[in-house]
Amino acid sequence: MLDPISRVRRFNRAVTTEVGALDTSFLGRGRPLGAARVLNAIGHGCSDVAELRDYLALDSGLMSRLLRSLEEEGLVTTRPHPDDARRRIARLTAAGRREFEAYETLSNAQAEAMLARSSRPEALLAAMDMVAAALARDRISIDEVDPRGEPARHCLGEYYAELSRRFARGFDVTLSRDPDALDMMAPRGAFFVALSDGLPLGCAGLKGHGGDVAEIKRLWVAPAARGLGLGRRLMDAAEDAARKLAITTLRLDTNSALGEARQLYRRTGWTEIERFNDDPYPDLFFEKRLSS
Repeated sequence: MLDPISRVRRFNRAVTTEVGALDTSFLGRGRPLGAARVLNAIGHGCSDVAELRDYLALDSGLMSRLLRSLEEEGLVTTRPHPDDARRRIARLTAAGRREFEAYETLSNAQAEAMLARSSRPEALLAAMDMVAAALARDRISIDEVDPRGEPARHCLGEYYAELSRRFARGFDVTLSRDPDALDMMAPRGAFFVALSDGLPLGCAGLKGHGGDVAEIKRLWVAPAARGLGLGRRLMDAAEDAARKLAITTLRLDTNSALGEARQLYRRTGWTEIERFNDDPYPDLFFEKRLSS
């Protein structure tokens, strides 16, 4: 059997070959992967050159060379930022936009072909999600969002589906004490989503009523991202938001089937208390007093 290091290196070689990382003409468009990634990032809205460099993890010299090559092709323009001459903004030209769309079409076709070759596409996707989350763990952001928006709704849908699988009698959100979205928005509360390159990986809500007591609701982390500390980060974000809203006491409920959640709460200073609501699904109730 191959040792772990050899298996990692085999995986790296397979990915490098599959995506054409060493091709001088990535996807047959006449430029290497590095330049194509810069074009792609600009096309997806990353226009500030400093932010672009950080996102792609490139040094300043290579970033400048790649931008210059795209400018020479007439695909990109760079200009000083209108509010700060020390910063530069990169934009696609009309030709650059056409090239971006061509890459999008080819990249989508490549992804479809990869999945079509697999006898277990869902298992392959799950493995890809886990690898991507682990490799990008330092770049996963915790963002406050509208609980009615697409990232939040995606997380909540996955959360409800998981409860249905894990609860012995299933889960029907219409029977639970589902929080009103307005209670998880300023000035009453907040809703947070963990995002990895635009992909939602977890969520947590702070449900407030305008007083000094609030609840943590809908804590969920995608299976592919578990073990990366996202549950703790989401809880910390909700607690910080509570302090800013002058909330002094937090409560939450959970079900015994969610053992990992119960362990997280007990490790982070939550105390078990008596039932405080009539929701039919939870059987454990916790409280935490917040320091200023």
